[in-house]
Amino acid sequence: MSKITDIRIVRVNTNTEEYAYRTPMKFGGRVVTDVTLRNVVIDVETRGGRRARGFGSMPVGNVWAWPSQEVPPDKTLQAMVLFGSQFQSWLGEYKGTGHPLEITEEWSSAYDYVARSVEEHLRLSERMPRLAQLVAASPFEAALHDAYGRALEQNSYNVLGKDFVNADLSHHLSAEFRGEYLDQYTYREPRPRMPLYHLVGALDPLTDADIKERLNDGLPETLPEWITFNGLTHLKIKLNGDDLRWDVERVLAIHAVTAETQRKRGCDRWFYSADFNERCQNVEYVLEFLTRIKERSPEAFERLQYIEQPTHRDLRAHPENRMHRAAEIKPVVIDESLVDFESLLLSREMGYSGVALKTCKGHSEALLMAAAAQKYKLFLCVQDLTCPGYSFLHSASLAARIPGVAAIEGNARQYCPAANRGWEDRYPSMFRITDGTVGTAVLNGVGLGFEPLAWF
Repeated sequence: MSKITDIRIVRVNTNTEEYAYRTPMKFGGRVVTDVTLRNVVIDVETRGGRRARGFGSMPVGNVWAWPSQEVPPDKTLQAMVLFGSQFQSWLGEYKGTGHPLEITEEWSSAYDYVARSVEEHLRLSERMPRLAQLVAASPFEAALHDAYGRALEQNSYNVLGKDFVNADLSHHLSAEFRGEYLDQYTYREPRPRMPLYHLVGALDPLTDADIKERLNDGLPETLPEWITFNGLTHLKIKLNGDDLRWDVERVLAIHAVTAETQRKRGCDRWFYSADFNERCQNVEYVLEFLTRIKERSPEAFERLQYIEQPTHRDLRAHPENRMHRAAEIKPVVIDESLVDFESLLLSREMGYSGVALKTCKGHSEALLMAAAAQKYKLFLCVQDLTCPGYSFLHSASLAARIPGVAAIEGNARQYCPAANRGWEDRYPSMFRITDGTVGTAVLNGVGLGFEPLAWF
């Protein structure tokens, strides 16, 4: 089957940008101090002869996507950047046509091939993980979906139904989805505003006493300053996962500082999430963490909205890490483990009750996992990869179009504000936060919903 709206790729261009972090970010025992962005431009043509250009951008995110014990971070970064370059070359020979959902499904079958080429070229001692492949390829997916919407002069979230797609969701997921399309699982207009989750990293100062020397760069530096500056109501707390006493005390300290600040502001409604970045040894750690928080501060416990990926990302290698007991207390969300539909099904079997969507795993993948999560009535959130500029708008556009998403994470304004320059002026409601929310109503244009600062 084919449609006159099906597209083919005419041309692909890419480049990279590098930015230093304003302050280091620590998560999962790892520290990040800079970011490399992969930018992609894709030109497409429909069967009907319409042409358009789409843009995509995403942090390479090697420290999160490939936390290797054998390959050093500089080498994993090199490998993921090279993956992008070699995938661009592979696309030069790609002749497929269709809807972006179908094209990106074909692409995904080539990721292993490209990864093997990278491994051989750099003589790597281990295989590139699937998550790293998805992250490296994600800006290409974004650019393709953006170009498709632009070619049809429509928003990309509004061309996901049977009038545009050649196969229903059963082709991508399972027979449960026969006769269904993604337009049933997405909004036709973005929600106008969404709560913003602010990250409290393991190295982030809570009060003046935690600061050895101020940056004095015009941005907040302590948690009360950030809360007041942005009007924050949602805080994502990075925890160690291997030091229970530290984790509990960290949450209680954050709650004490937050409660005092919020009451001074006259705010009585705020929330936390806890992110262990897969460092907990087992579910018993999570259960004891929750028990101690509840005993020490019932208020902090009540404000805890969900727990994110507490144990190892390799679910099949650790079948003992079942989350049923913890999920009876708070939603437990899968993140690093989620790389395809099969991993989502496995996570449900293992007791996970929520899904963290990330555009850095691929736009098509995020849409499909969002549909599955809604079908199975799972808790939903959208998180970023410290995405600045275009990539943050992309992440926010996804959050604003998916029913049930609780909030959106956006922390480049904290750690990498230099990469947001220019974007604040074009989309002030998205980057100049005053009431703890982002104004996603502006993300309603053609393509993914917003314009790049510049094409290349």
